[in-house]
Amino acid sequence: MKVIFIKDLRGQGKRGEIKDVKDGYAENYLIKNGYAKKLTEQNYNQYLESKKEEQELDKKNRKDAEKIKEQLSKIELVFKVKTGKEDRVFGSISTKQIKEELEKKKIIIDKKQIELDEGLSSLGYHNVNIELYKDIIGVIKVKLEK
Repeated sequence: MKVIFIKDLRGQGKRGEIKDVKDGYAENYLIKNGYAKKLTEQNYNQYLESKKEEQELDKKNRKDAEKIKEQLSKIELVFKVKTGKEDRVFGSISTKQIKEELEKKKIIIDKKQIELDEGLSSLGYHNVNIELYKDIIGVIKVKLEK
């Protein structure tokens, strides 16, 4: 029986893949548990339609991410920090603080998108990467000053 996978199943098939499997396995496991559908003309057309919708959504998301990337390239965030001897910064600037400053500038992103291994803890300029979409990364300048 030919089936079209609607979910990934490790070792068997990925979403959208068409495979020929034994009838009993298809009926009693794959279809019953929602991993696949029997390959019919109607199911195949539904799959093609959903694939087209996914591609359109992907294009829209990429376009939105590019707009945000453009906005981010023009932004410079400035943080006033307390310093001690030899200009050592007390504490550090975290992703949460960066997110809050961006929200003040009407840019809404999730703090998980901000790529920051450790908090910023030295005076001066820092480039911070923000992953906007799968392979679209925006960069903002963050300045720490006394």
